[in-house]
Parts: sequence; C-alpha cells; structure tokens
Amino acid sequence: MAARIERVVTSGQFTLDGGTWDVDNNVWIVGDDHQAVVIDAAHDADAIAEAVGDRRLTAIVCTHAHNDHINAAPALAERTGATVWLHHEDLPLWKQTHPDREPDAFLVDGQVIEAGGADLTVLHTPGHAPGAVCLYDPGLGVVFTGDTLFQGGPGATGRSFSHFPAIIASIRDRLLTLPPETMVLTGHGDETTIGAEAPHLDEWIARGH
Repeated sequence: MAARIERVVTSGQFTLDGGTWDVDNNVWIVGDDHQAVVIDAAHDADAIAEAVGDRRLTAIVCTHAHNDHINAAPALAERTGATVWLHHEDLPLWKQTHPDREPDAFLVDGQVIEAGGADLTVLHTPGHAPGAVCLYDPGLGVVFTGDTLFQGGPGATGRSFSHFPAIIASIRDRLLTLPPETMVLTGHGDETTIGAEAPHLDEWIARGH
C-alpha cells in the first residue's frame, strides 16, 4: 500500500531569546493504514495521536529543536512508544525545552527513515538552526522542509543559533538541486514547489532575508 501524507495544524507559542510569538504549526503524518511517522510534534499530543489513530507510530522526527516543533514530542512518544529523532547539533536548543529528557536517537545526513511505504532521506540543512534537517521522499515527490524553506523564501535567521549564509548554502546545495516538481511541505503555512522557489535565490541573497 502506498504511503499517504496528512497534515494536522496545531497552535501554540514559539519562544526564543526572551520573546514569545503565537504560531500555527504544520504537523505531518506519513505512512499507510498500519504504520506511520510524525514530522514535528508541535503543541498538541492529543490532536496528533488522534490523527494517527490505531496505526503504529514508529518515529517522531524533529526537523529542528525550536520549542514549537518539539514541545509535544515527549508526550506523544510516551503515549505511542515511538522513537524521537533529532540531529545532534540541535541538542542545545532541545535542552531549552526539555532539559530532563533527551531525544531517543540522532539523525545522520543521508540516513533513510522507513514507515508505511515512505522512505524519508535525511538532508542536513543548517541555517535556521544548526541541526535543521529536511526529509526527502523521491517516491512521493515531496520534501518536508521544516523552517528551512517556505513559500517565498528561507526561514528566519535573526535569532540565536541561526546563520543566514548557512541557510542559503543549504537551500542552494541540498534543496534547489531536487527535481523542480518536488512539493515543498513546510513547517508553517502553505506548500510550494522547488521549481517555484528556485528562481528567487538571488533575490533572497540580495535582501539578506
């Protein structure tokens, strides 16, 4: 059975560097009728668990460790037995939200996470956060970009642990090299495609987004 993709939108707050903002997050569930993975367990473990239903949740993959993308991960893992995955370079950010509970496993560039017909290849894409990753499934024709690439440009790099030249390099070298028809499923807001965003790289660089 082919994998399918579902989106759950949850609401809460993003907090960093002493500021707090209200945010809506995209939580992605990828899998079939029997098993699934969750990408970014944001805000509401109950809502995510309800969407997963009676499927076996094998992994909770964190695209990065800003609190709004990981705050529901431990609770969801406790309910389901799923493994929480994070890139090790985001551990300092993770500990700001969960000082007493580490991730269960660390993501490595190039590894493939399988579940329910999906094969998600980990692309390390630092910039928005040092351990930011994207997840590419060529069979589904999608890349889950977290907060690395949005419709209209790169993720924010104006706060701690972020770096504008790094996010530009990540987008240029790891994402814009994907097929142009690849759907870009983001951490917030609407989807886009690689082909729609690629022509604007020089504009983003010029404005120092």
